[in-house]
Amino acid sequence: MTSDVWLPFDADDIEGLPEDLNYLFWDGDQDFPADPAECAFYVVPYMKGPDVAVRPLPGMTSLQALQTLSAGIDHVEPGLKYLRPGVRLCNARGVHEASTGELTLTLVLASLRGIPDFVRGQDKEEWRSGFRPALADKSVLIVGYGSIGSAIEDRLAPFELARVARVARSARTTERGPVHPLTDLPALLPEADVVILSTPLTETTRGLVNADFLGRMKDGALLVNVSRGPVVDTKALLAELETGRITAALDVTDPEPLPPGHPLWHAPGALISPHVGGPTSAFLPRAKRLLVAQLNRFARGEPLDNVVLTTGA
Repeated sequence: MTSDVWLPFDADDIEGLPEDLNYLFWDGDQDFPADPAECAFYVVPYMKGPDVAVRPLPGMTSLQALQTLSAGIDHVEPGLKYLRPGVRLCNARGVHEASTGELTLTLVLASLRGIPDFVRGQDKEEWRSGFRPALADKSVLIVGYGSIGSAIEDRLAPFELARVARVARSARTTERGPVHPLTDLPALLPEADVVILSTPLTETTRGLVNADFLGRMKDGALLVNVSRGPVVDTKALLAELETGRITAALDVTDPEPLPPGHPLWHAPGALISPHVGGPTSAFLPRAKRLLVAQLNRFARGEPLDNVVLTTGA
């Protein structure tokens, strides 16, 4: 049985990896480190895009496990058709919750308290004082309540919110309260001062935030997107922002990267960060811990964690 493992990190820099596997470094270079047909466990290079992620998959005829280092799997889904049945696709649950939760809170507070305006004022040596909205007493709606959505609520907890509503693909109950199904969004949106998107990109959520969704948001509400750009209809969002009725804080955009000259750069009330929810100092230690745990399970023939789907199932 093949035992090649393709890693986007130097195996010598990761303590605790099982010794009976053959580790090969590949972080998206043009040349593959070995014959893809001999790869049993493929760790997808992080933040290198779908073209890099999918490129070796047609040749990986012996692949048993495909591990992403992102919470989302949309960048590898186009390549699943090349894989034989039985390949386990695992995501990086547990790696990005801390850093994405931090950025979400940063975007919310920066937008409400007017930090971008203060920075522009500092550049011009202008003292721009005055009243700004606080997060305290606001109602927040989290759309996408997996591990990242839950981590976001953890960080919102100390801020004296009036209410937190949670939405996911299907209804369930948590220790903090109910999680509503997506079908409840029309009733929940008009009540929310802050709408946070932390949902995976799927065929169901692609374009979820359309003109109807945005039109149901209350006047003065803030939309925060830390999920994927195509969850939001950019044209519809621009139309709303131009009216000044709502504001937005976006870590992801469609298109991405946002090209020079795109109107979203200068849309009224828009704060944009360049998809930095995951790449922080918190990433590497958590990613390494995940890989050590997964590869030890793999070497022992045990079930893997974070299995999102199995090909052919």
